[in-house]
Amino acid sequence: MRVLFLHPNFPAQFRHVATILGRDPKNQLVFGTKTENNLQISGVLKVMYQVAREPSPQTHHYIRTLEGAVLQGQGVYRLCEELKRKGFYPDLVYAHSGWGPSLYVKDAFPKAAHLSYFEWYYNARGADADFDPNEPLNADDYLRIRTKNAPILMDLGHCDWGISPTYWQRSQFPEVFHPRITVLHDGVDTDYFKPKPGAKLVLPDKNLDLSHVDELVTYVARGMEPYRGFPQFIETLGILLARRPHCHAVIVGENRVCYGKAAPAGTTYKDMMLEKVPLDMSRVHFTGGLPYGQYLQVIQASSVHVYLTRPFVLSWSMIEAMSTGCLVLASDTEPVREVIEDGKNGLLVDFFSPEKIADRIEEVLDHPDRYAQIRQKARETVLERYSHHLLLPKHIKLMEAVANRQLPPDLGLESHTPQPTTSTTKTKTKTKKQKGFAELLP
Repeated sequence: MRVLFLHPNFPAQFRHVATILGRDPKNQLVFGTKTENNLQISGVLKVMYQVAREPSPQTHHYIRTLEGAVLQGQGVYRLCEELKRKGFYPDLVYAHSGWGPSLYVKDAFPKAAHLSYFEWYYNARGADADFDPNEPLNADDYLRIRTKNAPILMDLGHCDWGISPTYWQRSQFPEVFHPRITVLHDGVDTDYFKPKPGAKLVLPDKNLDLSHVDELVTYVARGMEPYRGFPQFIETLGILLARRPHCHAVIVGENRVCYGKAAPAGTTYKDMMLEKVPLDMSRVHFTGGLPYGQYLQVIQASSVHVYLTRPFVLSWSMIEAMSTGCLVLASDTEPVREVIEDGKNGLLVDFFSPEKIADRIEEVLDHPDRYAQIRQKARETVLERYSHHLLLPKHIKLMEAVANRQLPPDLGLESHTPQPTTSTTKTKTKTKKQKGFAELLP
């Protein structure tokens, strides 16, 4: 199978499926991306596309996102023309929707099937945007949020099929599109993210030795922001550390905003919260971003792992923590409830109540043995529903089915047969224009 992956970042959500496909020399894989890094995947040719410019400051702020997507789409179109000159014609284009790279792939490769990864659709009501009562929306917000979906709607209109990682995330899309979007999570490497009984946290390069600590509360997010409950977590620590003199907290993530509004100019949410909430900083450890191996050590050593989120995209980290047998204490919000049942495989708490969050953490710290079954059930949930062993074969089978214009009846997923938008003929394995894949290599 010849696949063109598209994502501004490499390898993003396509890391694991591209790795599996790259092991088969019969597959020809190209990954178009905008961000340069040193990462490589064996069997995958990484190629860069360029954006001519950034969106203009004079562009109406409703459509600045659309302009950025168009510019990315143009950059990918130029890349596709170069790939064609070198003889590469994909059977399948698999692209992340929303950023813009896939806007014009049907114009560049009209005979290729297009599979779109639909992570999020913006709604002003009933999800992330109006979740915090202290941040009411106005008319300008309603109109801006609706317009932000323009590039996603373009992908919905021309793709052959879609994937969304959770039912909650698919539910945000207009219902008319649901039958053409398969719910299929990226999955977790359960052989890697596994329990390590008695684990203690020691990170020499961070000058962090918590081998003496018996009460370790952990928090992981890409950024320190309200969308992931960072302010509430810091307020929780203020309560918890005052009550428990031997408790430590490890916070993994960067001091930036990945989702939602930026902090006021000249400051960050971390700075604001540490100024607001007095903490014993000898027991609060900010590690910054961590490589996978060190991140794994953090969650394996955790006594209680706190995951807070608005009704938004569900983080991989929550399921990875469950896979290690963590006691996950998470916000009682829609994306979390799809995975965690309170008292069965985790604990649910009120996102807006640091007092209640602290109380439940204390329950676990006071009675660690009482929650052993919940930890075990968390691991079982991931093994049964989110393991790579289960999901990656289905993911690849779905990709092959879309490339061949037909979903297999034994896929075991909610789906309908996709209808081709350009051709009902199965893609041939070789065309006269197709050159050997090796000719593309530097």
